[in-house]
Amino acid sequence: MDLDVIFLGTAGSVPSARRQTAATLVRRGGERILVDCGEGTQRRLLQSVAGLSDVDVILITHGHADHILGLPGLLRTFALRERTAPLALYGPEGIARVLDQLQPVIGRLPYPFAAVELEPGQEVQGDGYRLEAVGTRHRVPSVGWALVEDDRPGRFDADAATAAGVPFGPLFGALQRGEAVTLDDGTVVEPAGLVGDTRHGRTLVFSGDTRPCDAILARAVDCDLLVHEATFLDEDLDRARDTHHSTAREAAELAHEARVRLLALTHVSMRASPRLVEEEARAIHPDTVVPRDLDLVEVPFREKGAPALVKGGGREER
Repeated sequence: MDLDVIFLGTAGSVPSARRQTAATLVRRGGERILVDCGEGTQRRLLQSVAGLSDVDVILITHGHADHILGLPGLLRTFALRERTAPLALYGPEGIARVLDQLQPVIGRLPYPFAAVELEPGQEVQGDGYRLEAVGTRHRVPSVGWALVEDDRPGRFDADAATAAGVPFGPLFGALQRGEAVTLDDGTVVEPAGLVGDTRHGRTLVFSGDTRPCDAILARAVDCDLLVHEATFLDEDLDRARDTHHSTAREAAELAHEARVRLLALTHVSMRASPRLVEEEARAIHPDTVVPRDLDLVEVPFREKGAPALVKGGGREER
């Protein structure tokens, strides 16, 4: 199943000429999961290969304006497009009250909509994956998010099964599921030797705005992609601490300790050159990228290769 991440907004706090505020779209098969919804998100969706298709789930990391101001417009647009499918929004403590306060702006929605508050450690079950709320350290109630796929059975050796006398058909499926099967002559065939080791699903982690924290570190261990904020360079460490943000060096140190396969740094401030952000991080964790708006990261299954940044890969082809 295809899995990729489109960076819709990569700016820190305020937009610049080339970067809009926080928003990231995860595409897993036919599902669309939006992480944060800063100002201009629906325009970026229109400019992307995903288009302004119905989003299945919205995940909010915290209630600061640069992460939620795109919600009223997006929700209204879905209404004007006569959406009927239910839409759930998940976020930290206080996000339901924020949506209530925005209700006069959003207006009546013709589709079922719910804002659900989750505490760190709680999760939402999807089809073949789960979404986990991860505790973070910011100035307001906040959570990071992890998309964790279910493990997959090991590879099935059909030739070996045939050689063992197993006929093609339902018994193949049973062996793939790790079940022993009984042949017509009473022979019991065990899956051992016919099915390889369990293959781990992919894991994506999104930090949101935060100081480096143990919960993100723990959830990011051996993950395929960590999208972590890097609002400041190391020279502004004191300011990062005061505002509860991270530096590029700190994000890279966390990624290195967690053995992250690919680190993508976002929430880039106009105070910091993206080139310097990347250089500072790569000195510690070489597998680091600093995406621009409408860049894309492809996340294949591990046996098929490493996650890779495709510059401009999320942009609509004209």
